Amino acid sequence: MSQTMALNRLGSIFLVFFLLSCVAVIVNAENDTAEDEYWKERAAVAMKIAEESVHPNPQEVTEEINADVHELIMGQNSTKRKLRGSKGYDGPCEATNPIDACWRCDPDWADNREKIVDCVKGFGKKTTGGKGGPIYIVTDDSDDDIVNPKPGTLRDAVIQKGPLWIIFEHSMVIRLQQELMVTSDKTIDGRGANVVIAFGGGITLQYVKNIIITNIHVKDIESKAGGMIRDCVNHFGFRTRSDGDGISLFGASNVWIDHVSMARCDDGLIDAIMSSTAITISNSHFTDHNEAMLFGASNSYSQDKIMQVTVAFNHFGQGLIQRMPRCRFGFFHVVNNDYTHWIMYAIGGNMNPTIISQGNRYIAPESHVAKEVTKREYTDESEWKHWNWRSEGDLMVNGAYFVESGDPNVAKSEKIEMLPFKPGTLASTLTRFSGALECCVGQPC
Repeated sequence: MSQTMALNRLGSIFLVFFLLSCVAVIVNAENDTAEDEYWKERAAVAMKIAEESVHPNPQEVTEEINADVHELIMGQNSTKRKLRGSKGYDGPCEATNPIDACWRCDPDWADNREKIVDCVKGFGKKTTGGKGGPIYIVTDDSDDDIVNPKPGTLRDAVIQKGPLWIIFEHSMVIRLQQELMVTSDKTIDGRGANVVIAFGGGITLQYVKNIIITNIHVKDIESKAGGMIRDCVNHFGFRTRSDGDGISLFGASNVWIDHVSMARCDDGLIDAIMSSTAITISNSHFTDHNEAMLFGASNSYSQDKIMQVTVAFNHFGQGLIQRMPRCRFGFFHVVNNDYTHWIMYAIGGNMNPTIISQGNRYIAPESHVAKEVTKREYTDESEWKHWNWRSEGDLMVNGAYFVESGDPNVAKSEKIEMLPFKPGTLASTLTRFSGALECCVGQPC
């Protein structure tokens, strides 16, 4: 073969490879464009729902939950009962807060799981989860195929269309290979089993609505590399590395997280960002973590002004350091929680969030430099003194103190004065059965 012929052949081979690479670039670009359009469309729908979910007068919501607590504690609720379900407690069932009083002591709770939909309080009160949909029973704890999930797995359940009430056939530990992408109108209901999501990816609620997560453990969640992941029955796409949040809300609205036990995640235990709103986090137990909750991730994302979150009847326990929660923009009602541990601070924020703290117990650490409950991040007093951060009826223990600011009447109304929230002295009672419960079918939970 002559040198000229060899060069011509090499040139032809090079041309073929060049043309193939151009085709690949074009195909990838088209795929990326289609993927961008898919998420843009979902984001637009989610933003519309979020804006419609914002309560025009958030003080009314704080008043409602305070009135319900008052009614229960004062014995005016005819459904007042005894409560069981916590480790180490085998006495009669005693309802200690109005959410639990709504359903916990009914021995037939397993025959009427949807009853809890009527029990949510606070900003997430319109959440119905999978109500009206069929029951999906998770029978398989594996997570081997994240693009084509096996029927019977949790990943297969959460991507289904329409309302779905997801329960578990038996106790299981689920190790997610990648983040779990949940679609709208779902309830993940761990009652009746010991369900642990651990040592893998966390739960992601991205551009979805109407989600209930109840009675599960979420711990030791890891950041995952990403890749091709199915997010609904008719779509899968490339996901970048996940942060390692236990439960991540990204443009999600009408969400209720109740009776969840959480610890040790690579990033936050619960993070809510990108216009997530209409959220209630209740009756949960948080331990062994640095940055527990982040509500609003960016100083530049002012759309988080629509964020409204209720944090009620939770126990912030051993091994916690900070962010319980840390807030940007938005309106946050922190009511009747028990803060027994922190190392740096309990509640922080910046970008002018409204934070109403009522009836919590704050037990400061021994360190003399960490007695303050609150922390304003990267902001001069000349600015934060106008932010509405109020403390009413909180119990301060071991030198704890809450630095207030803003309008002293922001949380007051005639209704609150008539039916007040319960004082911080009762926080340990109201949160006594926080975390995932030991529920047995046919018995009060």
